[in-house]
Amino acid sequence: MICHQCQKELELKKTYFTYLGHSFFTDILTCPECGEVYIPEEVVKGRMAEVEMQLEDK
Repeated sequence: MICHQCQKELELKKTYFTYLGHSFFTDILTCPECGEVYIPEEVVKGRMAEVEMQLEDK
C-alpha cells in the first residue's frame, strides 16, 4: 500500500493504542514519512474489537 499524501510505501510498525485507560499494541501499516496509519477492517473487527469487549466487561 502507498501513502496517498507522501507516495511512500507503508511499512509494518508496532503501534500502541489506548482505550479506557488500557494500552495494547499491534503491527500496523504506517507511512515512514508522515506517520499516517492504515488500519485494515479485519484488525478493527478482530483484535481491536476483542480488546474493546474485554475492557468494557471489566
